[in-house]
Amino acid sequence: MQSTSPPEAFPAQTPAVAQIFTTVLSHGPLTRSEVAERAGLSAAAVTKAVRPLIEAGYLVEDTDDARRALGRPANPVRVDAGRALFVGVKATGDELIAVLTDLCCRIRVARHMPLTDPAPGAVLTAISELVGELLTEAEGFGVPVLGLGLAVSGDVDRAEGVVRYSPFLEWRDVALAELASMTTGLPVTVENDVRALTVAEQWFGAGVGLSDFAVVTVGAGIGCGLVVHGQVVAGAHGVAGEIGHVAIDPAGPLCRCGNRGCVEAIAADTAILARIRETTGLAVTDTAQAVDLAHQGHPGVREVYAAAGEAIGRGIATVANLFGPERVVISGEGLAAYDLFAEQIRDTFTAYAFGSAAQCDVQTRPLTFEEWARGAAATAIQSFIRSDNQAQRTHSAAARA
Repeated sequence: MQSTSPPEAFPAQTPAVAQIFTTVLSHGPLTRSEVAERAGLSAAAVTKAVRPLIEAGYLVEDTDDARRALGRPANPVRVDAGRALFVGVKATGDELIAVLTDLCCRIRVARHMPLTDPAPGAVLTAISELVGELLTEAEGFGVPVLGLGLAVSGDVDRAEGVVRYSPFLEWRDVALAELASMTTGLPVTVENDVRALTVAEQWFGAGVGLSDFAVVTVGAGIGCGLVVHGQVVAGAHGVAGEIGHVAIDPAGPLCRCGNRGCVEAIAADTAILARIRETTGLAVTDTAQAVDLAHQGHPGVREVYAAAGEAIGRGIATVANLFGPERVVISGEGLAAYDLFAEQIRDTFTAYAFGSAAQCDVQTRPLTFEEWARGAAATAIQSFIRSDNQAQRTHSAAARA
């Protein structure tokens, strides 16, 4: 499956060109003057940058949507979504979800594959098979696949393409980008799954136009992606935003991280199920069963969900107090039970958010696992258009070696 020729390069010679393209990608169609205003650049710089992007087919002019600018008609420019394709893969503990997207990160094809063996070699084989299927699908679109994004839970070093630690896969120090490049022949970006989802929300979702916001995910774990001053924050060691391991009850249940009373030890799916079994004696085996019992009005089960909501509310308040985001988007598979703890999340957040931090717009956004895979594709798109993405070039070179 390896490429025999170098992958196509994005025609961006400077960070400003990438910024201009990203502005149109997220907000377009826009006239050149509108691009200049949003990007904080001169009209001349935008005009110079747009020309090669149009020549290469990444931007097109909307001649049917001319607008007035200083008395003259001005044609908006937009991204040609069909100019290129990207693949995104989200790995869970027991499944791979893969999507083929266009340049605007719209899902064109989706595939699911059970993951019976979490060992890196087995996962790489499965990823290669899924990517192969999507590359075959891509042939029907007649445009190249220009990148592969992989999203994995845990401590991920995107710059090096290494999964330092993934609790659900039980991986440590796996050079996933290099290995996946060699097996697929594509430039590869590896990112923490929550941060990947945050990139998608920043460029294409609920975070478009916001310089400071957060994505909090609820489900198998409790995660948080942070955007501060327009940048997704990973921190010096790649673990920024780990609100799931903020301890809120020193006498609380033991967390898998070794501490007690973490948000995740109270509000993650497995923690909720364990607490229900412990306090009610019910042999609850999965989240759907627990949610059904709660909706039937079982008091013990509802109390466990209420406690989970309080823990999540405390976690979100911590994010608001520390970073002051304009918006917090709550997502993840755990939203299936959102009505059971929404009130507790809201009330606890209000109680613990300090001062004007309580003005933060907290909203929910139910997303399927395919959207997580779309987040992985968004990181591949991001890497492709960044002129300074040395890691992607290195991994691509490894694939061609």
